Amino acid sequence: MMIEYRHNFPLNPTDIARVFNSSGITRPTDDIPRIARMFAASNLVISAWANEVLVGVCRALTDYSYCCYLSDLAVDKAFQSHGIGKELIRRVQTAVGDEVSIILLSAPGAMSYYPAVGFAKAENAFVIRRLK
Repeated sequence: MMIEYRHNFPLNPTDIARVFNSSGITRPTDDIPRIARMFAASNLVISAWANEVLVGVCRALTDYSYCCYLSDLAVDKAFQSHGIGKELIRRVQTAVGDEVSIILLSAPGAMSYYPAVGFAKAENAFVIRRLK
């Protein structure tokens, strides 16, 4: 399987919603304008493509100096277990460099995935949850 990766390539929010829905990640995919705003405000997006079809996406916000919040990591279920998610994360790491910590909030179903791809569990995080 040949996967092409693109850095900060413009994405169609409808395609993003399709990948989110097919990946199992919970996002407001019935609100395409909100998906568009989410990606418009992000400064690091790595996408994965198979035959010109979006099959994976990783969205982050970073200062490229100290921290990077990896907000979304989604791979279409038909393409999971082929290392695409791991490669998306690796490309984020490469883009931000060694001085930057990558932080994320995991969905409950993905708690075992992140340690397997190099993340350490943090016991010192806090969150104010969104209302919508």
